[in-house]
Parts: sequence; C-alpha cells; structure tokens
Amino acid sequence: MGDSKIRRVYENEGFSLSRKLRRRIKDNPANPITMPLKANQEWAMDFMSDALENGRRIRTLNIVDHFNRQCKGIEVGFNLPTRRVIEIVERAIERYGKPVKIRTDNGPEFRSKRFQLWLKENHIEWSRIQKGKPQQNAIIERFNKTYREDVLDAYLFYSVDQANEVTTKWIDDYNHDRPHQSLNYQTPMAYAA
Repeated sequence: MGDSKIRRVYENEGFSLSRKLRRRIKDNPANPITMPLKANQEWAMDFMSDALENGRRIRTLNIVDHFNRQCKGIEVGFNLPTRRVIEIVERAIERYGKPVKIRTDNGPEFRSKRFQLWLKENHIEWSRIQKGKPQQNAIIERFNKTYREDVLDAYLFYSVDQANEVTTKWIDDYNHDRPHQSLNYQTPMAYAA
C-alpha cells in the first residue's frame, strides 16, 4: 500500500498523521560582513567553474579585499587542490601584504587540515560562512557575477593559458579603470588611495 493510500485511509477514519519535525542544525553563529576601514583586514575567496571549448572543466579561485573590492588575484586551472590554493594565496600576500582574516565557504580545500594549519602558522583568522548562506560572503558573490558576465560567459576559451591571459587583463581593468557604485563610483585603487 502506497503512502497516499495510507494517508487517505487515515484521513477518512479521522486519525491524525504525525509529522516528522526536521531538526534544525546550528552550524555557526551568524557571520555578518563588517566593512573594514583599511586594506587587508579581510579577504574573501571563492571557487567558480566553467568549461573550455572542448568540454574540459576548469576552475577559478577568486580573491577579493572587502575594504575596496580590489581583486587580489584569480587563478584559472584544471585542478586547484589545497596545496595550490596555499601557493596562490602566498603569491597574493607577497604582492599585497597579509590579511587579518580570510572569509570562505565550507569547501573541502578550505576545511582541509593542510589549509587550516597554514592559516594557524600564518596567524590568519578563518572566517567561514554558514552552510547554505552565500549571502554571508556577498562581496565575493557579487564579484563572481561580474567576472562570470564579463569573462567566463563572454569568451570561448581554447586553453587555460588563454583564460588566464584574458583574466589578467580584466583584473587590471577591474582594479584601475572600472568605477564601482558601492565605492561612490570610484575604482578600487582610487578608493584605497
């Protein structure tokens, strides 16, 4: 006898059906975005994916500073494991200085023991968002939308090198020439100055 037949019999006889209540799991207290007053207070990182012309999947790791929305870097590759994520962040630190906090989702690369140990050794706080709450990382989500529209959806890539080349030019334009409404129509570099 199917569930709907059982339900009908119960309802016809006037029985009440007990409903299983879903238990809410508390993951983390709310993690609101606070707007820093200077650069390198908090960086946001997130992954995106796309495909080359031949169908092979590629991923990007995007890094943005919350203070002035400056793109600290985008790495495009076929595979971006934790070891490579650490190398990418270390390159950004060499170039821009070390952040106090890094905000990410709960992806396996960020939860890994290797990444957590690296954060601890470098005295960088991990500000992770709650599962299913991308709005807690809204600045990088908005950045990802812009990057997707301007680069990933606008070009047909034949290689990772081509994607990296187009991305590098776009980052320069994004940081130096493109005014942002959230920054009073200034570029990230002008706002930082």
